[in-house]
Amino acid sequence: MSLVSVLGSAVLPVVAVATVGYGLGTGRDVAVEPLSDITLYVLVPALVFYSLVTTPIAGPTVARLFAGVAAFTVGMVVLAELVGRALGEDEPVLGALVLTSTFSNAGNYGIPLSAFAFGALGRSTAVLYIVAQSVLMYTVGVYVAARGEAGSALGAVTRVFRLPLVYALAAAAVVRVADLAPPTDSAVMETIKLTGDAAIPVMLLMLGIQLADSGGGSSVARTAPASALKLLVAPVLALGVALAVGLTGTVGRVFVLECAMPAAVTPLLLTIEFGGSEARSDGLAAADYVSTTILVTTLASLVTLTGLIALLQAGVAL
Repeated sequence: MSLVSVLGSAVLPVVAVATVGYGLGTGRDVAVEPLSDITLYVLVPALVFYSLVTTPIAGPTVARLFAGVAAFTVGMVVLAELVGRALGEDEPVLGALVLTSTFSNAGNYGIPLSAFAFGALGRSTAVLYIVAQSVLMYTVGVYVAARGEAGSALGAVTRVFRLPLVYALAAAAVVRVADLAPPTDSAVMETIKLTGDAAIPVMLLMLGIQLADSGGGSSVARTAPASALKLLVAPVLALGVALAVGLTGTVGRVFVLECAMPAAVTPLLLTIEFGGSEARSDGLAAADYVSTTILVTTLASLVTLTGLIALLQAGVAL
């Protein structure tokens, strides 16, 4: 299977499900807030719990990978914050810019692409990347999304601990450390897996519905800085982080590739839930900003990732 075929097969499901949501949003008056509540408070906690419990996490390489994801996330948050403020953005659009610039679609896009480019080790590294990013997305990400609406930093931090996801992470850690995980084919784990598997398609439907309500072409021009940060700046920063924390070889290359993925769908969920969906005085809602950036970066990544994979497979820098 060619690189172009794998890129197409990774992008096509994302675009197809989002298109269904777009059609639904165009033809019917569908509110995304109830879908957001279901996803955030039920589906995502199940998805992350199952992933953490069933993913093998051990060894110094994994520790370096987790440290790399944390360093990259902090670096992108700071960089995107500076760029957003320099451009005159304010909340909640500033938070939307930071979220879309920082967090990658490392799952339904990143896993197949990493497996194609770097085999079984690429796939396992991508799964570990998702675990580390999930922890940060539902802590740092929630803080960034909520800070404008919460009224203070303390209020934003407090909202993080109202999420079931935080306690799902803690429960998964206890289960792993105490070796209490039920067999994956048990009724309990099958139920959790079934619930969690619904998270990604529901989030993609939400993306399409939000795009149907977005500002269209004007939003595309406005989100150009976030798209450039995500697809062009992020892989450069990721390379520096990989070298700094000692991620080399295949693990380091997959790390850089995952960091360079297009914007994740989860920031849309966080923005709708915590950042407010009302349009500002300039006519642009934060949720529209996020949904447009996801679409633009997903389509543009067909070009940027093709070039990046060619460089990584040639062993450039790592």
